[in-house]
Amino acid sequence: MATVKELKATARPSVGKGAARAERRAGKVPGVIYGNNQPPLPISVNDRELRQRILAGRFLTTVYEIELDGKKHRVIPRDFHLDPVRDFPIHVDFLRLGEGATIRVSVPLHVIKAETSPGVKRGGTVNIVTHALDLECSVDNIPQFIDADVGELEISHSLHLSDVKLPTGVKSLAREDITLVTIVPPSGYAEEQRAAAASAAAAGGAAAPPAGAAAPAAAAPAAAPAAGAKAPAAGAKAPAGGDKKK
Repeated sequence: MATVKELKATARPSVGKGAARAERRAGKVPGVIYGNNQPPLPISVNDRELRQRILAGRFLTTVYEIELDGKKHRVIPRDFHLDPVRDFPIHVDFLRLGEGATIRVSVPLHVIKAETSPGVKRGGTVNIVTHALDLECSVDNIPQFIDADVGELEISHSLHLSDVKLPTGVKSLAREDITLVTIVPPSGYAEEQRAAAASAAAAGGAAAPPAGAAAPAAAAPAAAPAAGAKAPAAGAKAPAGGDKKK
């Protein structure tokens, strides 16, 4: 959840492009605090400290406390601009937070349990489709990230927004059930699946008898001669028909 960190800043006495350039030459980054029905407050932040905070990650989802002239301002960064050539911060905006305020933030997606995914074990690759989620929550309940558990995903399966449990009091701003993560099949996987299916079909067809074919009838065994009977002598003639007894 949200953690409040301190950030050093000083009030900026003058505004405008010339004053902003002077602040940058002095090793400071011009900025402004606005919102909560109060007038904008021009400030300057130490260049080195601001760079460290940005490079540390989660800068736009971290609540800061800035003290100016004995007064503390609870803020959250809303935007920062980088020099297009040298890539260092040249301006930063902070939103002043009121008590119990609700804000919209973009929170990064954190993929977990990829090493136990059956799809990954079979050679698949984790493909993060959505890198951050747009959420609405109170300033005291800002998640640092949202966990996306892919531990049970198979190859070609996906994890959607409806599969993820958001923290209590946090609402997604997405209008549909977006895809978050998919397991991409390895190279040649589709061809292997087709070849395996063809082999299985061929093996099943060879083993099955033709439809409607009758089983071959068993040959009737020859009658065995009676026990003790003698075979007729060679050359013996059968008795003539009509022979009468005298």
